[in-house]
Amino acid sequence: MSFLSLISPPYFQTSTASSHAIYAYGQIITHQDTNITKPFSFHLKKMTSQAKEFVDEMRMVSMKLHTREQAREGEKEVKGPEERSVSKWEPTVDGYLRFLVESKLVYDALEGIVDKPDFPYYAELRNTGLERSEQLGKDLEWFKGQGHGIPGPSGPGVDYACYLQELSENDFPAFICHFYNFYFAHTAGGRMIGKKVAGKILNNKVLEFYKWDGELKQILQNLRDKINKITLGWTREEKTHCLEETERSFNYSGDILRLILSPVQN
Repeated sequence: MSFLSLISPPYFQTSTASSHAIYAYGQIITHQDTNITKPFSFHLKKMTSQAKEFVDEMRMVSMKLHTREQAREGEKEVKGPEERSVSKWEPTVDGYLRFLVESKLVYDALEGIVDKPDFPYYAELRNTGLERSEQLGKDLEWFKGQGHGIPGPSGPGVDYACYLQELSENDFPAFICHFYNFYFAHTAGGRMIGKKVAGKILNNKVLEFYKWDGELKQILQNLRDKINKITLGWTREEKTHCLEETERSFNYSGDILRLILSPVQN
């Protein structure tokens, strides 16, 4: 039985429109009665054909959306400065603070959503050990103690948090895509970014944002197992819909990430 059939509205609602367009992998893909056009279906099937479990599929799709400078599997063309190698970045403290503030807003949203009693099927995503909201709060207090003004959230984090809230109520597979990519990206490229940025502007200070209780490798595997468990009963259509959301998750995250490179505010 499909996972979708087990959940009553308004917690999960799928589009019933005869034609629905989504943005995926740099092109507009049109759905006809929820059937994806053949070129995209073929590309996605070929991309994920070697995956043993669904999280493996999610990883394969996300890696393709990196640039070659970011990952060996990357296929995306470098367009913005944040897509280049971190060694070439010129971060600012003001920009980094904006990044941390906007990131915290997104983590606040993610952690608040899975804790809601109205959404019991999110229980598997609680207390994963990857939560970052509390740690970011401590880091912002540290910056404040160093004499830095803390900006209020007013940028891409606000938009992303609102979008995640909407997905959590209406589109569980798409929400899972964002949950996976936002948390896992921080533990991989995010850690490297944090180290490089700290070396350039923070005298190599390691923020709480980049510290986890326990062995990170095992924490990540535990979450992989949980997501594989959640998606085990999904139909191929539901899984494909989840994977299609990957680029949108990258776009939102990229908007927040490039704040690190924003100029000093006068």
